[in-house]
Amino acid sequence: MTGRTTEPRSLALWAWLSIAAALATIALKIWAYLLTGSVGLLSDALESVVNLVAAIVAVIALSIASRPANSTHHYGHGKVEYFSAGIEGLMIFVAAILIVYTAIERLLHPQALDTVGVGLLITLIATAINAAVGWLILRAGRRHRSLTLVADGKHLITDVWTSIGVVIGVGLVALTGWLPLDSIVAIAVGLNILWTGFTLVRNSVHGLMDRALNAADEARVIEVVNSFVAEYPPGQLAFHALQTRESGQQR
Repeated sequence: MTGRTTEPRSLALWAWLSIAAALATIALKIWAYLLTGSVGLLSDALESVVNLVAAIVAVIALSIASRPANSTHHYGHGKVEYFSAGIEGLMIFVAAILIVYTAIERLLHPQALDTVGVGLLITLIATAINAAVGWLILRAGRRHRSLTLVADGKHLITDVWTSIGVVIGVGLVALTGWLPLDSIVAIAVGLNILWTGFTLVRNSVHGLMDRALNAADEARVIEVVNSFVAEYPPGQLAFHALQTRESGQQR
């Protein structure tokens, strides 16, 4: 069974949108970090750097996936999307480790924050950009069954929740003066990112290992096959041992 809905080359336009959003948010978040000196805001900026690299990987993956089947790749190149999601998951792991390490260093050596109000306002603007772009990309990924776009969209949405948590945490630091809270927020961000990376790697492994379709999709396949069998006299045609798999947009 095959179900490709949209050419990956056209889906790459969504990845380019993600790249543009990542560039804008990186600039804004680094500006916010330089103004405040908050390690929480630095962790948020590092995640946006990962977003940028992931979006570039997505463009490359979707470009490769658009290549038609040939004599050496009979089923096309759709599985490259699983490699893309796996690479993004691994990059998220690296970013999370850097964030946690930096946060622990700051926890041991606290520093006062500066210009917190302006820094948080800048971060909120960056968060709004990520929220809008992430929602659009996630919707496009689900509609066209593109694991690459779904991974990219989820990463942006995760970044939004991360940013909201950071803004609340840094705001509380400014209100209470309790500096360790800045590092605690950054550590929480790092742990959350670790979980996101794990889920992306897990899903990419499932795809590369040809995991069967979910129960709902298999039920639809069986329904279609049964309707075809019903067109023949009883006992003349039957099927058994149905095997399914998913490869990028194809299933």
